[in-house]
Amino acid sequence: MEVDRVQAIASLSEQIDTIPLEFIRSENEQPAITTLHGVVLEVPVINLSDSDEDKLVELVAEASKKWGIFQVVNHGIPDEAIRKLIEVGKEFFELPKEDKETIAKTPESGIEGYGTSLQKEVDGKKGWVDHLFHRIWPPSAINYKYWPKNPPSYREANEEYAEKLRDVSDKLFKYLSLGVGLEGHELKAATGGDDLIYMMKINYYPPCPRPDLALGVVAHTDMSSLTILVPNEVQGLQVFRDGYWYDVKYIPNALIIHIGDQIEILSNGKYKAVLHRTTVNKEKTRMSWPVFLEPPPEHEVGPISKLVNEENPSKYKSKKFKDYVYCKLNKLPQ
Repeated sequence: MEVDRVQAIASLSEQIDTIPLEFIRSENEQPAITTLHGVVLEVPVINLSDSDEDKLVELVAEASKKWGIFQVVNHGIPDEAIRKLIEVGKEFFELPKEDKETIAKTPESGIEGYGTSLQKEVDGKKGWVDHLFHRIWPPSAINYKYWPKNPPSYREANEEYAEKLRDVSDKLFKYLSLGVGLEGHELKAATGGDDLIYMMKINYYPPCPRPDLALGVVAHTDMSSLTILVPNEVQGLQVFRDGYWYDVKYIPNALIIHIGDQIEILSNGKYKAVLHRTTVNKEKTRMSWPVFLEPPPEHEVGPISKLVNEENPSKYKSKKFKDYVYCKLNKLPQ
């Protein structure tokens, strides 16, 4: 089945300075109307190389409770590894359409592969974005069929990044655990332990003639436990705070950390999943590389019993991650 990719629509739209109706958001979503202009939100920035672990625990916990998002610097992933990750992702999306379609999503592939639509949208609206999904860890969950063969260095760059990323995620899980009074290993264990799945997504937002009317990705919280994201230098990430949408400040070589739904559930609401969305740019292509740290599909997630008591009764149902995903993608109540 032939699918209209946003990259192709962008090329046509550029010549007529308009966009198809299905990309025009309602007024209560349009970036021009709903963004607090002239202000860039400086979300907490945490230096992960600080030798004071108690301080790091406090900073990570506070950011996760009050913001649901923070940026980490001096995180230990070499700049060169991030540069290569960005380079090979960009090269893939610049390939001819037929090359990219060789790893297009199919009904059998589930979420993995190259595609455009992701979830049900109200009134049939669409996001101004194409994407590529594939698992990068653990080895037992990887299907290289959905990894680009071209550029040839794609696999090497992604494997190197995945290896370095695991150290960062282990630190973050430890600090988040300690930050709510658990033992250091408990939060990671509760979200899948060594079976935790690292799902890479590359978002490709081509230039859009009417960035005032369109969104790349609509307002949402992530289904993951944590999301660790590399952006390119083009502004686009927005966070909802105090009734307004704010641009988030770009910091070169920082990683952006989102608290996802599963950490909010496991912490019984102590940590908050961040409501965010993506805007697009008139002249430039924006890209981002979020990695979603997800429980295995059959893994059941619910509030950790130590964090539930009479004063803090359970705020969420326990359910298998695959059932949570199904409900969220199909806009069904949890």
